[in-house]
Amino acid sequence: MTNANNAGTSGSETQPEVVLDTVKVWDPFVRLFHWSLVGLFVFAYFTGDEWDNAHEWAGYAIAALVAVRVLWGIVGPRHARFSDFVYSPSTIITFLRDSVAMRAKRYIGHNPAGGAMVIGLIIAITAISATGYMMTMDSFWGEEWVEEAHEISVNGTLVLIIGHILGVALASIEHKENLVKSMITGLKRRN
Repeated sequence: MTNANNAGTSGSETQPEVVLDTVKVWDPFVRLFHWSLVGLFVFAYFTGDEWDNAHEWAGYAIAALVAVRVLWGIVGPRHARFSDFVYSPSTIITFLRDSVAMRAKRYIGHNPAGGAMVIGLIIAITAISATGYMMTMDSFWGEEWVEEAHEISVNGTLVLIIGHILGVALASIEHKENLVKSMITGLKRRN
């Protein structure tokens, strides 16, 4: 990707071309999954008590997205694979400590905290989907513990989402790159 910077020049006089060294990190499916999940989660959250049928269909769509994402985490391209971003607990803790000190190593794909967040969100959203589905079944209809488990899963997921947003903001500031933009374009700075 190149960007010619000719501001303030005239005629044939030009400044050197600035080359932005980027690398494709997030494939189209990962980006579509991410933003579709965001939209569907928000929709499901706000329709939960008001629009049961739409809420349920959003839940089914979310469950399908997560199932495909899990499969993509096994067979997808490098940075989509779990093997690229699942780290040991000690590596995650060290990374978080370094992040707070603003000296964390930069990763092209998911960093250790981001990888842990992906796994945490997949587990939490799976719990939401499972308990939501259980609430539609005759055998669990009206069971208070299922409804409570569903609400706890939703609230836990909201905590994870807030942590995810804060982590993205911190990493964007620390490494001077717009991670939200990279999840739209798929591109990140190479170095």
